[in-house]
Amino acid sequence: MSGIPRTYPHGVPCWVDTEQPDPTVASVFYGELFGWTFTNALPPGAPAQYLIAHLAGDDVAAIGTGTGTAVWNTYIAVTDADATADSVLANGGTVLSAPADVGPGGRAAICADPQGAEFRLWQPYRRLGAQAVNTPGSWNFSDLRTTDPDAASAFYTGVFGWTYADLGPGLEAMISVPGYGNHLAATADPDIYVRQADVPDGFADVIGALQPASDSERPHWRVTFSVDNRAESVELAEKLGATVLGTWESEWAALATIRDPQGGEVTLSEFRPPDA
Repeated sequence: MSGIPRTYPHGVPCWVDTEQPDPTVASVFYGELFGWTFTNALPPGAPAQYLIAHLAGDDVAAIGTGTGTAVWNTYIAVTDADATADSVLANGGTVLSAPADVGPGGRAAICADPQGAEFRLWQPYRRLGAQAVNTPGSWNFSDLRTTDPDAASAFYTGVFGWTYADLGPGLEAMISVPGYGNHLAATADPDIYVRQADVPDGFADVIGALQPASDSERPHWRVTFSVDNRAESVELAEKLGATVLGTWESEWAALATIRDPQGGEVTLSEFRPPDA
């Protein structure tokens, strides 16, 4: 690590959290599964909780108070939440909750794309976003699962300027923010191009994938966390009360989707390069 805080340019997903009926129960589950510890960002006596999850001291995600079935949310960094919310509307999306300050941490809005996939805008003040990513127990990617890839790609390009690339087997329809790799190399991840010497050119700019949803899926942003060993993590998740919804292999990973004890769905990913 460079010691420089990890920052996220406009259009790069920067944070994930889950709304759970009982955040304390969820913190026990995810704490055991990923090795997280927690700090409540809300003041004592508040009617809700917002538990910041830490991995080896770094902020990695959060668990907040919600109602109904638990859900995982993806936040996209923006320089101006109000202007971006206007762009969401202009490009055919919906603003479900108007931009508003969330204490001293930042300014947020809840939006949905034209196919109904919800996402959140985050204009950072004090909270810059996840400070550890792509290591076991931390956030790996958020991928868009959509019923209309062409319409979705046009929407997100209009709002965030995203581009899309086919980088080879297992890396089709990748979403890129041009220049993101250079940003990382100049800030929090100076070794990124050395570490990615054997991956396809352009991968350093990738921020997720745009994938067609199955017939049984609603459009959504699928949140994936890295794990050391898929089989061991799946076994532990089941012991902690989760349901395994499916396992599969890609060119670069062994994956599993689980449903946590309160209904939140998340994907686990064990990195397996093609020559492993």
